[in-house]
Amino acid sequence: MGLKMRKNHCHSVALKVNEQMGTKIGYTFIQSNRAWLPKALVLWIMGMAFISMSIYRGMDEENKIRRKEVLGSMCDQRARMLQDQFNVTVNHVHALTILVSTFHYFKNPSALDQDTFAEYTTRTAFERPLLSGVAYAPRVVDAQREQFERQHGMTITTMKSEPSPIRDEYAPVMFYQEPMSHVKSLDMMSGEEDRENILRARATGKAVLTRPFRLLGSHHLGVVLTFPVYKSKLPPRSTVEERIKATAGYIGGPFDVESLVENLLGQLAGNQAILVNVYDITNASDPLIMYGDQNQDGDMSLLHESELDFGDSFRKHKMICRYHQKASTPWTALTTAFFLFVIGLLVGYILYGAAIHIVKVEDDFHKMQELKVRAEAADVAKSQFLATVSHEIRTPMNGILGMLALLLDTDLSSTQRDYAQTAQICGKALIALINEVLDRAKIEARKLELEAVLFNLRAILDDVLSLFSEKSRNKGIELAVFVSDKVPEFVIGDPGRFRQIITNLVGNSVKFTERGHIFVKVHLAERTMVKTDAKDETLLNGGTEEGACRSGTGQFNTLSGLEAADGRNSWDKFKHLIDAEGFQSNASIINMMASNGGSEDVTLMVCVEDTGIGIPLSAQERVFMPFMQADSSTSRHYGGTGIGLSISKCLVELMRGQISFVSRPQVGSTFSFTAVFGKCKEYVFEDIKQSKSEDLPPGFKGLKAVVVDEKPVRAAVTQYHLNRLGIMVKMSSSIKDASSTAKNGLTSSEDKFQPDIILVEKDCWISGEDSGFNAQLLDWKPNGHVFKLPKLILLATNISKDECDKAKAGGFADTVIMKPLRASMIAACLQQVLSTENKRQAGRGVPNGSSFHQGLLCGKKILVVDDNGVNRMVAAGALKKFGATVECAASAKAALDKLQSPHCFDACFMDIQMPEMDGFEATRRIRQMESKANEQMMNGGSSVDGTAKRDELHLPILAMTADVIHATFDECLKCGMDGYVSKPFEEENLYQELAKFFKSKPLSGA
Repeated sequence: MGLKMRKNHCHSVALKVNEQMGTKIGYTFIQSNRAWLPKALVLWIMGMAFISMSIYRGMDEENKIRRKEVLGSMCDQRARMLQDQFNVTVNHVHALTILVSTFHYFKNPSALDQDTFAEYTTRTAFERPLLSGVAYAPRVVDAQREQFERQHGMTITTMKSEPSPIRDEYAPVMFYQEPMSHVKSLDMMSGEEDRENILRARATGKAVLTRPFRLLGSHHLGVVLTFPVYKSKLPPRSTVEERIKATAGYIGGPFDVESLVENLLGQLAGNQAILVNVYDITNASDPLIMYGDQNQDGDMSLLHESELDFGDSFRKHKMICRYHQKASTPWTALTTAFFLFVIGLLVGYILYGAAIHIVKVEDDFHKMQELKVRAEAADVAKSQFLATVSHEIRTPMNGILGMLALLLDTDLSSTQRDYAQTAQICGKALIALINEVLDRAKIEARKLELEAVLFNLRAILDDVLSLFSEKSRNKGIELAVFVSDKVPEFVIGDPGRFRQIITNLVGNSVKFTERGHIFVKVHLAERTMVKTDAKDETLLNGGTEEGACRSGTGQFNTLSGLEAADGRNSWDKFKHLIDAEGFQSNASIINMMASNGGSEDVTLMVCVEDTGIGIPLSAQERVFMPFMQADSSTSRHYGGTGIGLSISKCLVELMRGQISFVSRPQVGSTFSFTAVFGKCKEYVFEDIKQSKSEDLPPGFKGLKAVVVDEKPVRAAVTQYHLNRLGIMVKMSSSIKDASSTAKNGLTSSEDKFQPDIILVEKDCWISGEDSGFNAQLLDWKPNGHVFKLPKLILLATNISKDECDKAKAGGFADTVIMKPLRASMIAACLQQVLSTENKRQAGRGVPNGSSFHQGLLCGKKILVVDDNGVNRMVAAGALKKFGATVECAASAKAALDKLQSPHCFDACFMDIQMPEMDGFEATRRIRQMESKANEQMMNGGSSVDGTAKRDELHLPILAMTADVIHATFDECLKCGMDGYVSKPFEEENLYQELAKFFKSKPLSGA
């Protein structure tokens, strides 16, 4: 039936997981456009290439503009200098015309002749560096030609040295500079162009130039400069006719343009950088070169033109400049563009890589999401499987253990009882194994939560020791616990999980220890942080320090005398803690807690020390790994699953602590862990005192005892347990010393410590001279009075019948206190040994369990709801044993019928997993029924059945389930349940849950 319900639940879980898997995953922009990433990279590269080319072109254009500007500046500078020097020369020639006009025409007779002109022009030639010479030609009309030739003794000739043909007028050279003697009598108007230039010069009154030609002698390109000479002064605004009429002659001179430009360029820096050409562009269609070679190599891609104004408005000149060499490769622009392209390429690649990485991360994330959903589904399936297995195993185990418990309450033979007890022990061991596996599953699923309840830490430690008392006695090993008086008696935490940790650690120690001792110590964590010396470090590293660890007898100062793995637990450190704290009574502990009075946390240090086989060094790293053991033979020889330490480590971490260990092979191991608990508040102290009076009887307060033990650690443990009962204790290392203490207490008026009991350790009694001690020697009569002798009680881990008889013969009491020591067991033994008065006094606060339980449930009617008949029988049998009246229901619907108002049930145990209707739904419906009934009672003033108004209806409903994974206490509370009992349950589990709702009633004759 349960499996069918599980299948339905698993089906719903699978549907939910499929819905999660099928949910559309939201993608980011990059993820949704991942196919465009390569295209985007190509576009990015193309864009960067375009940008790089644009930058290259821009920088190259800037270089060209700068180069053009430099070329223009250089060309304009040369043109300006050439023009300035030409103008200076023209001005000097103009001055010469004035000189000739003044001294040749205005003086009569003329003051100027050839010698004077030649000498003057030669001396002033430096002022006309561009002219290779100057000459003066008078204006001669045809009528005056013969007279002029006779007067000056020359014949007017042409450029070809022939007599000039007849024309209207002539301009023969009359005065000349010495370098120009070859032009004497040469008619300057014999050439057509020369004639036009002369006529333009006299008409304009300004200098005129000829077109370029090869000069005689130098064969350089040059031009002839011509200026008119007037024989009379002209008005400021003379007309052309007036200028022609006043013209007396002409002064001219050849300009060597090539030499002029060469000299000019030679004076300037960077002459070799550019090439200069000077053109006569009077005829724009056929420019005439005046300087330079048009075919000379150079950078023809970049030219600059500069206008030249030589003073002749008819003739146009210009200078064209270009670089001598072509522009070099613009490496700056090229490298800048290249590096920018590389950087852009890298940035694009990085962005592309980042985008690809983002896509990959998002893919991984989505895969992780899918894996997470699958893992969650697997986790749900695993948890569901564990819950199913747990439910299906616990349900029959509940019947088995329950029936065995009922069987053990019947009359059985010794053999039958032994068989039944063995089966019960095996069943509990199986349940313990299942619980460990489920705990591990809860821890992995992070579903394990700790309780926060008030509990007695010392009582839990005593209970754990009682579980292993039989095994320790059979092995002959010392098993003891010691709790510092500074540790609060009551703390707030999870007692079940604390018990589980201690049980795991002590169980491992008992399993792996064949001799020596197992010692559990609890201190405040701050108390254990004693300064570590060099000896402690040696012990922690596996060494031994004989002087620090051994007593005078050669034994180690430990609980059993054998060496322990952790040197920090030696007698020196243990004695330091005892001396620092001192032993206090239970009342002082309560007072100390009240003085603290806060709700702060307290951190405890728990050490479990054993002298077992230890842990091999190679296996120490995997001690806390689940299902791992020291070697493959461990599980076969010692048994176990290797999961206990793993669970303990997780539980310690949940308690905000840490666990560690020190282990030495063939010496032993010491496991230590810290745990944080809450301190109880002041208002609960009275309740604590009341609960303490119920745990330990108060009748032993004021008694005095002497503990005889040669091992100080073991004696301190015995003193700890006696102090818990309120007994004052003195310790002695031998019986002789104890007897001396007793005698001094009887005879001395100063020392009033007269012991009521003397507890002797078996080892001291059977060793050496103390073995023949007769307790009757203590019987004496000082001052004629007989004093009551103290009771002698033997302490033993195990004892044979012969040793017991010998002890009785030696004066010891019949009762032997068997170890491990527990306060409750010591109290029970002392009740037998001491007088009946003390026995009654000591037993006053200890209720009889059976009668107490029967008083609690007597007359109560309880409904058990479970679809499993065996479970109903087990629960009914356990409850009837306590005096309750039990009625059962096989389904939730049957339970609802029985619980229709009015009903007479006082409580209900409700199974959770049932067919048709589960326990949660049944509880909700019961609460709804109660709510409606309570509303009717409030409105009508009476109950449903018409009786007088009574208290509000609320039936205590307690859950019963074998599902320890999903049926949690919170879910039970959410649906309206009041408690929770896990299967397989024992009688005490049922009683403890019911005890929260009922008060005990005294039974007649009890």
